[in-house]
Amino acid sequence: MIQLRGHHLLCLLGYRGMGYSPAFCENMTIVYEHLRQEPQTMIRVVLGPDDLCAAFPRDQEAHCENRTVYQRDAEIIAKLGLEVGMERSWAAICGQVALEVKPADISNLCATCRWEPYGVCADGVRIIGEGGVLPPVPKK
Repeated sequence: MIQLRGHHLLCLLGYRGMGYSPAFCENMTIVYEHLRQEPQTMIRVVLGPDDLCAAFPRDQEAHCENRTVYQRDAEIIAKLGLEVGMERSWAAICGQVALEVKPADISNLCATCRWEPYGVCADGVRIIGEGGVLPPVPKK
């Protein structure tokens, strides 16, 4: 079972190999590829730092406990009709994204995220909404 906070449910859709450090990217790639290849993997929605936050670089100012991040988590969990503590398969979560989130929603839900301007998360939401499959992480 993988533990994910609210905003990471959408971040994973847009993950294309960018991140805060090589170790963070390695961890994110492992989780992303596992979910991409095994969509029946169970996810537990958690409050606060999760399995992705665990690899945040210790030499950078962590934002995992910032009020704005918790607020983003809560808004995304509500938008998806989920609750903290719920357990769902990754496929079921992607199904909720397809029903409840449009690519244009990302600019509002994730307005303060440093990755939002790249457009990758909106593109991930578009892919899922069209019934597509997420691409493999690009090789560097």
